[in-house]
Amino acid sequence: MCGRFTLFEPSAVLSKEFGVPVSIDFAPRYNIAPSQMAPVVRASPADEGREFTRLRWGLIPSWAKDPSIGNRLINARAETAVEKPAFRSALRHRRCLVPASGFYEWQKLDRKKQPFYIRMRDGLPFAFAGLWEHWEDPGGSTIETYTILTTAANTILSPIHDRMPVIVAPGEYNRWLDPSLQGPDSLAPLLVPFPPEEMLAFPVGPRVNTPSFDDARCIDPLP
Repeated sequence: MCGRFTLFEPSAVLSKEFGVPVSIDFAPRYNIAPSQMAPVVRASPADEGREFTRLRWGLIPSWAKDPSIGNRLINARAETAVEKPAFRSALRHRRCLVPASGFYEWQKLDRKKQPFYIRMRDGLPFAFAGLWEHWEDPGGSTIETYTILTTAANTILSPIHDRMPVIVAPGEYNRWLDPSLQGPDSLAPLLVPFPPEEMLAFPVGPRVNTPSFDDARCIDPLP
């Protein structure tokens, strides 16, 4: 799964990496947690190309009666998303990229869980495969939310956890965001474990366990 991640590159770097002007302000984040706002890249709902925007992490299906369901839908299994009522429409019509500098995963030990930080070896930002949705409350206010797709762990992640977020290779950004691709067969080749040789994982301290701690010390490697 994916329960925390980071995003701390300057907007100019993100704009170059994703080919989209960054028109929103956001501070460097080292401990993005579910229910918090974070930037995503998506096809503009107004058919004006692509946009950077901020959505809330934890997908609320359009048909939900209670928005608290989003707290349970921070991840979607790539293998079954097309079958699940909460995700199948978004998988066809509302895909997004979730920019990240790295993410955390916890390894179960005898009496505790050891957090690990995972990033790219080249230090560049990357993108999770995401799905987004809009939900209206009875008063007419709209909440836009997203979830992160997961797949089986690669050999970097498997000693830590059996799942990992789906990471979209930069050369596949256009394909993932292409609204004309709606069939599961056209998207399945993207929903696979990322090449492990391009990733790096190392243990970090327990600071990340507390969402209110959101600074660079969260990603300090253990001695």
